[in-house]
Formats: sequence, C-alpha cells, structure tokens
Amino acid sequence: MKIDDAFSIAKDAMTVERVYAEPVERDSTTVIGVAAVSGGAGGGGSDPEGQQGSGAGFGIGAKPVGAFVIRDGRVRWQPAVDVNRLIAVVGAVALAALIVGARFARRP
Repeated sequence: MKIDDAFSIAKDAMTVERVYAEPVERDSTTVIGVAAVSGGAGGGGSDPEGQQGSGAGFGIGAKPVGAFVIRDGRVRWQPAVDVNRLIAVVGAVALAALIVGARFARRP
C-alpha cells in the first residue's frame, strides 16, 4: 500500500457520518447520536541508499459521547455515560480515601 492510498483511506474514513449517526424518529422525537472520532496515519519510503520500500498504516477510534434529542421543536443534549470510566474514578477516589484515612488513623 502506498502512502497516498493510506491517506486516501484515512480521508474517506474520517467523515461526518462517523461523528453523527443517522437520525432516528419515534413518536415525534428525533435522536441523533454523536461520537468522538480520532485517527492517524503514517508511512515510510526509500532508504538513503535508494532501496525502494514502503509501508503505511492507519488507525481510527470512536466512542459515543451523547445524543441530540429533538422534541416539540426544542433541542436537548443528552450526554452518554461511560460506566467503565465512572467505576474507575469512583474506585480511585475510594482508594485515595482509604489511604488518607489509614494515615490519619496512625497519627498519635
């Protein structure tokens, strides 16, 4: 794969359709899902001795961030809740509280 091909694929993959989902309508309510999308590409060419070789790579990642909810002509943002992140933060806070509590318990 040539570098130009990798960048072309990256450009085609990083479209607005990856960020905003198709609207879904139910009972006079429209929901449009939204995601955070990031990506990158890289490649290489020939060496200093003129040997030809090439390589390219591309990666893309997406995670839901929320949805626009349209009802009765009003738009409301509904954020997505990342349960894994929430559990990790609560766990880290609880661990920090235990450590601080143990230190205070040892004080004379």
